[in-house]
Amino acid sequence: MPGTVLLLAASPVGKGCLVDAASVLPVLAAVSPEVLSGTGTANVVELADPLEPQAVLTRLRAAATAPGPLTVYLTGQLQLDRKQRLVHLALARTTPATVRYTAFPWHWMVEELRLRAPGSTTLFLDLHADAEVWRQLAGRPLPVGPRANVYGRIAPPPSRRGVAVPQYMKALATILRSGQRLPPAVLHEQVLLRTTEYGDILLAQDAGAAGGGPQGAPVVVLPEPAMVLPEQVVVLPEPPAGVPNARTGGAEAGKAEARGTDVGGVDVRGADVGDADVRGTDVGGAEAGGAKAGGAEADDPHLAITTAVQDGRHAEADALAARWEEAARREFGAGTAQELHWREVRADLAMFAGDAARSCETWMGVAEARLAAGQDVRDPAVEAAVDRAHHQWGQIGDPRRAGELGLRLVELRSRVPGRREGALDHVRQHLAELRSAQHVPG
Repeated sequence: MPGTVLLLAASPVGKGCLVDAASVLPVLAAVSPEVLSGTGTANVVELADPLEPQAVLTRLRAAATAPGPLTVYLTGQLQLDRKQRLVHLALARTTPATVRYTAFPWHWMVEELRLRAPGSTTLFLDLHADAEVWRQLAGRPLPVGPRANVYGRIAPPPSRRGVAVPQYMKALATILRSGQRLPPAVLHEQVLLRTTEYGDILLAQDAGAAGGGPQGAPVVVLPEPAMVLPEQVVVLPEPPAGVPNARTGGAEAGKAEARGTDVGGVDVRGADVGDADVRGTDVGGAEAGGAKAGGAEADDPHLAITTAVQDGRHAEADALAARWEEAARREFGAGTAQELHWREVRADLAMFAGDAARSCETWMGVAEARLAAGQDVRDPAVEAAVDRAHHQWGQIGDPRRAGELGLRLVELRSRVPGRREGALDHVRQHLAELRSAQHVPG
C-alpha cells in the first residue's frame, strides 16, 4: 500500500526565530519518496514555513486520513500560549504575544493522529523549545499519543544569541540519502551517534513495545540547558501550592481584601480584583511589578524578580528570592516544596547572572535536600536537579572550583545516575581532565 510523507518545517520570521527549520528541507527533498516512507511508493507533502495554523491542520488531516503508513518529518520550535499554558508549534508569523492565534496547537497534532491504527504512524521530530516550554517539559513530557512511533530530540533554547541548526534532522536526511531505509529505531540510534549533545531531550517511543511514558509520552531525558534566548526571556521554576503566582496567588473571588504580610522585609499586600490578587514587591526601594488592580501579573512575586534580571540587577533579584526562601522556610519548614521552589529559583538566577558554580552548587543542594526528605533517586524532580547541576558544572570556567564541585557531583551522580547513559562516566572523565590540566610537573 502506498505511504504518505509529510515534510513540515516551521519557525518564526525575525528575532524570535530559534532554529533555521526550513534549511533542512532541501536535504530531505533529495531523498526518494520510497526511502522517506519505507514503502514501495509514496506521496510526499511539503510545508515550508507555513503562515496559518488552519493550513497546517488541513494538510495534516489529509495526510492522517490517507490509507497506508504515514511518516512525518517535523522540524521547528515550540512556544507556550501563556494564557492557557498549551504548547504550540511556532509558525512564520508567531511572536511570544500571538502564540495562541498564529501558532499551531500541539494537541491538534495529537488529536489528528489519535484514530490511526497503532504503529502505522512514525514521527521524526527535531524541535527547539523556548524557555517557557523547556521549563514545562521538566514536569510534563510532550504528549504524542500511544499509537505513534516517535523518534527525535527536543533541544533547549540556544545558549547564545543566534539561530540554531536542525542537526538531528540534517543527519537523518544525510543517512537516508544513502538509499538505505533502516528501521526507525535503528535510524534514530545512528543519528544520535552523529549529533546529540548532552542536554537534549531524547524521544524514543515504539508503539508496538511496552514501556513508553505515561499517556503516550515518549521516554525522555531532561538535562538542563543554559536558558538565554535571543529575546532574553527569563522563566523561573513553576511554583508549587502555597507559593504566590499570577495564576493561583489571588484572593478568592468575593473577598473584599486579602491580608497584607511583611515577608522578610518584602511588603506583600493584595486586594480582590476578580481572579487576581494585586501585590506590590519592594525591590531595593523601588516598587516593582506594577501593583495595579486588573493585572494578574502584579500578583506574582516572580514578576519583580524577572524584571530585575531583565534589567541586569542580578544581585537584587537574588536578594529578593532569598527573602522569599527564608519566609517559606519559616512558614512551611526546611526541605518543603515551597522552600525548595525558591532554592530552585535562586539556582536559575545564578545561571542568568553567569555564575555557573553557584548555580551548580545550589542545584546539588536541592537534589540532596530532596533525597534527604525521602524522595526516590528516580524521582523526576531529583533527576532533574542533578541533571541541571551537571550541566552547570560543565559551564564553570575556574578549573579549581570545577574540581571542588566535581567531587561532590561524582558522589551525587553515583546515587542518581539519571536516565542518560554515561552521565556518571562523563563527570569522572571531565574531572580527570581538570586534574590533569591543573597538574604542573615539579
